[in-house]
Amino acid sequence: MKQFEIVKEPIQIEPYRAFTLNEHQGAMVTFTGHVREWTKGVKTEYLEYEAYIPMAEKKMAQIGQEIEQKWPGTITTIVHRIGPLEISDIAVLIVVSSPHRKNAYHANEYAIERIKEIVPIWKKEIWEDGAEWQGHQKGDYDEANGRK
Repeated sequence: MKQFEIVKEPIQIEPYRAFTLNEHQGAMVTFTGHVREWTKGVKTEYLEYEAYIPMAEKKMAQIGQEIEQKWPGTITTIVHRIGPLEISDIAVLIVVSSPHRKNAYHANEYAIERIKEIVPIWKKEIWEDGAEWQGHQKGDYDEANGRK
């Protein structure tokens, strides 16, 4: 187990919570992002996540450093799962502990926004009638024709 990691197995929350807590922390905020069944009226069958693992873990550690600078005394753990995920599976876990609750709340929200901005993780939504890469990372790539 690492503080910032990409995993292929289901995410177990409690070991990461225990890792992020110590006697100096007075608050802990745990966020789990789950695979939802419906998005904009379209039923999702499952999701497939891919990542450039070395860079993703490096960027997640960078987010942890940014949080520590903005909210001194915080401890952040970020875990993201890749591979096929079923409805309700945990895709991402963010645990932030802090001496004070407001910092833990703010830091946790900051972490999920930064993950979406800078971490090289890609999500493909699979529906009963097709599939499409989602999010800002998808760029202009035309999967059907293999080009931009």
